[in-house]
Amino acid sequence: MASLGRASAIIGAGTLFSRVTGLLRSVVLVAVIGSFGSKAADAFSVAAMLPTNVYELLAAGVITGILVPQIVKAAAHSDGGSRYVSKLLTLGAVVLVAATALMMALAPVLIWLYAASWGPEQKSLATAFAYWLLPQLLFYGLFALLGEVLNARKVFGPYSWAPTVNNIVSIAGFGIFLVVFGGPFTAITDWNPGMIALLGGTATLGIALQTIVLLFFWKRTRLHIRPDFGWRGIGLRHIGTLAWWTFLAVVVGQLAGIVQSQVVTQASGEASVSVLVYAWLIFMLPHSIVAISISTTYFTRLAEEIAAGRMDRVGPNLDESIRAIALFGFGFTAAIAAASVPLSRVFTTDTEGAVAMAWVLCGYLTALVPFGVLVIIRRAFFAFQDTRTPFVFSFVQAGLAAVGAVIAVVAVWLGMLPLGFLAAAVALTQSLSTYVQLPVALRLLRRHTDTTALHKTWRALGRFAVAALPAFAAGWVVFLLTGGAGGWAASDRLLGAVGGGLIGGAALVVYIAALALLRAPELAIAGRLVRRIAGR
Repeated sequence: MASLGRASAIIGAGTLFSRVTGLLRSVVLVAVIGSFGSKAADAFSVAAMLPTNVYELLAAGVITGILVPQIVKAAAHSDGGSRYVSKLLTLGAVVLVAATALMMALAPVLIWLYAASWGPEQKSLATAFAYWLLPQLLFYGLFALLGEVLNARKVFGPYSWAPTVNNIVSIAGFGIFLVVFGGPFTAITDWNPGMIALLGGTATLGIALQTIVLLFFWKRTRLHIRPDFGWRGIGLRHIGTLAWWTFLAVVVGQLAGIVQSQVVTQASGEASVSVLVYAWLIFMLPHSIVAISISTTYFTRLAEEIAAGRMDRVGPNLDESIRAIALFGFGFTAAIAAASVPLSRVFTTDTEGAVAMAWVLCGYLTALVPFGVLVIIRRAFFAFQDTRTPFVFSFVQAGLAAVGAVIAVVAVWLGMLPLGFLAAAVALTQSLSTYVQLPVALRLLRRHTDTTALHKTWRALGRFAVAALPAFAAGWVVFLLTGGAGGWAASDRLLGAVGGGLIGGAALVVYIAALALLRAPELAIAGRLVRRIAGR
């Protein structure tokens, strides 16, 4: 447990630092291209989606969910797994290079697929950005491959710290853009090829350098890697069987994402794609720091225990990881929801945009806790090398999210929902679909392991929920004392950050006090983790 705590602290500290610098990167990007009401920002956001979405489609589920157990098993080989990993990395690099070339050729089609309702000028700008951003697909894939090998070998730090390099490079590049050209440039006609090249090229350079950084830590894996095209004998058929269902799950998720994108892009000029992206960025900050850092270390241990046949440890492992994630998740939900307007002001150019983004952010926050729990549940299935079952509950969630987006746009057409609230409605329906997905996933998990140990987990989550209510109320009172949406905390980006920290901090203090009154035993564990992260 102590070693897991240290590993989680390393990952949490690295993720925290990279996410904070990522927020700074986004603030500078907003100064360049705007967000709320900016058609240029919407064009950039859709183009920036493409490499990440294609990567998710091709490799993310396979790399993060399937390869870690395989690499853990290969460690028992006489060479420590070097040949196996060499073959996997060679195969992955070949697939990623081919896929990147193909996607760049299809860039105009991809833009149309996500934003068919846009006019030709906005599509052309998005396509121009896409040509500069799509090479990120190659580097995203290599970064994930190298990072998961490091994680499987229990070298946890570099993978979580490396994105900081990307953020620093991007901040510098975007800063140069502001010095040379100024900003923000929100109209489509403001952009010329030089501006597009500097903005898009900087973004891709950052991703490339964060991948290269991982190579400096490779010696710690004690693996000797060389190009190896002899892919026979590494279990490709077995991996392919597992990957097939993961691929289908991602396809379903991407189809739902395309539906959501087609819906939200109809609101371009108001709260649209870029607002959705920045609200998601704020939402993912606590999720990445807590859920990813905890689930990564617990997943490695869970894969080892299942491989060794220690099935009695599966339930306690899930209980520990879910409680750790939910403890932080409820607190952050209360704090960020109360401070949603000031925090959103950091990523917008006026108060109107901040209020619009706050609605979207709160729509996402509704599912912060179940979203984190699902990360653990999904990885539990992967540890059992079952990728078919996650497809089932992913299909349920994606279908409901897509239907929810369609209902939202129909409500706009019928005059039942203002166009400015379309993005918020899409975010909320996605969150509600998660509440259906989670119980389905838990019931299906019983096929693999006894979930009796989780009974006390849900009682703990009840305590956290009770503590979160007065925490949100306290934060909201502080927000009203600052003047609300028309007060100083939402009047400026810097003041928005200060006000958001004040409001969120007040909520977290009350949350901790409430947990102490409820005598939550998890509070001491959380305190140790926070101290370790701060120490790192």
